[in-house]
Amino acid sequence: MAQDKKSAAPPAKAAAKPKDKIISNSELTHIDHRGEARMVDVSAKSPTERIAVAEGKVIMRKETLDLVIAGNALKGDVLGAARLAGIMAAKRTHGLIPLCHPLPITKVEIDINPEHALPGFLVQATVKVTGQTGVEMEALVAVSIACLTIYDMVKAVEKGMQIEGIRLLEKRGGKSGDYRAED
Repeated sequence: MAQDKKSAAPPAKAAAKPKDKIISNSELTHIDHRGEARMVDVSAKSPTERIAVAEGKVIMRKETLDLVIAGNALKGDVLGAARLAGIMAAKRTHGLIPLCHPLPITKVEIDINPEHALPGFLVQATVKVTGQTGVEMEALVAVSIACLTIYDMVKAVEKGMQIEGIRLLEKRGGKSGDYRAED
């Protein structure tokens, strides 16, 4: 028997998961009271040392990994180019992400390590500043561009590589305190 549409009960609303948090506009610092995007005013904040670490992975065939490790890629030094690209990207984050502040970055370190279990490379970016706002976005942009550069340098050999797992691992300093990702 078909149920009459008028007498059918409305679908039950899914209960919010305990860890879900409803965010108000007052908690979103890049949104003003009218709901419009704005650059946050950090002028009242005291400069403090801030560090962020991000990571990402480039997954590839074992043969491609071996080619890069041996230094036999046709375009040249894959890992050297990726390190430089990551450093340059961190310094230019404010030109890529619309509401980021230009920052006087004092350190950018890009570590790229072969991971035979993937197979591929684990890329980590560490960015440091003494300033009024954090460098999480700079670390995330640096690791993203370093991963993309690895892809670009060897895409002629393998177009099916995957970039994944880009995330913030750690941040230190600032008003919101320290953060460390769970494994």
